[in-house]
Amino acid sequence: MLVLRTLPALAALLVGLPAAAAPEQAQVEKAGAEKAAVFGIELAEPGTIGPRPLRPEDARRLNLASEALRRAVTERGLEPVDLGGQAAAIRRDAPLYKCEGCAEKIAQAAGAVLVVYGYVQRSAPQVLNLNVTITEAESGKVLRGGQVVIQGDTDDTWLHGVRSLVKNRLFAEPLPNRS
Repeated sequence: MLVLRTLPALAALLVGLPAAAAPEQAQVEKAGAEKAAVFGIELAEPGTIGPRPLRPEDARRLNLASEALRRAVTERGLEPVDLGGQAAAIRRDAPLYKCEGCAEKIAQAAGAVLVVYGYVQRSAPQVLNLNVTITEAESGKVLRGGQVVIQGDTDDTWLHGVRSLVKNRLFAEPLPNRS
């Protein structure tokens, strides 16, 4: 009998819990997420001179890894900006990991505060290195960067590399001055 009388009170408390957490979430949303230019991951192949067409499986995996990185950045509270209007500049300045500041200029033109870019370097047929850097668009200051070795050239190993890098290097702690 006592259980029957306390169930409505317990239910009312449980229903109220999400509402209690809602103001904290609303404050995060009101503050607004920092805008980030998340560029596609590029392929660096040592020993090649000039642009070389990508193999279809490399192009697909680069797109897969780039989308996983964009999702991870969004999940960590950053807001990716649309880089469609900067497509010509991106093509002109590619590869962005070698262009010494052009990624930051493109990001600023797109309205971003942060820049996220990276590349995969093939060390051997089944060994790749994934490098990703996060910088401030205005100053070019590196806020965070990391590298992970991908062993195996499959969709799963590439995605595992992205997840590992995001979790253990890029967002293991809050970005400096952005907590």
